[in-house]
Amino acid sequence: MYAIIATGGKQYKVSEGDIIKVEKLGVADGETVTFDKVLLVNDKEAVVGNPTVAGATVTASVVCEGKDKKVIVYKYKRKTGYHKKNGHRQLFTKVKIEKINA
Repeated sequence: MYAIIATGGKQYKVSEGDIIKVEKLGVADGETVTFDKVLLVNDKEAVVGNPTVAGATVTASVVCEGKDKKVIVYKYKRKTGYHKKNGHRQLFTKVKIEKINA
């Protein structure tokens, strides 16, 4: 059984027991989170929502929060001496999928 959920402007295919990294949720470690934007549930037969599946939720527990690897952003214009180096570390929350409620 798997489901497709939407959170943080992205979509994730999840099944029970999966550990995924999502955009920062601002929830303490060990607490439970419920995702109610479920776009599809597949349990022997796919149920597609319009836009979401009515009554379907995905329950997950927060494992940890952190920062991703650094991404270097380098801007450069030739012949003018302009160059700028910048770094970015995206914040994330790691969650473990506990249950898919169809």
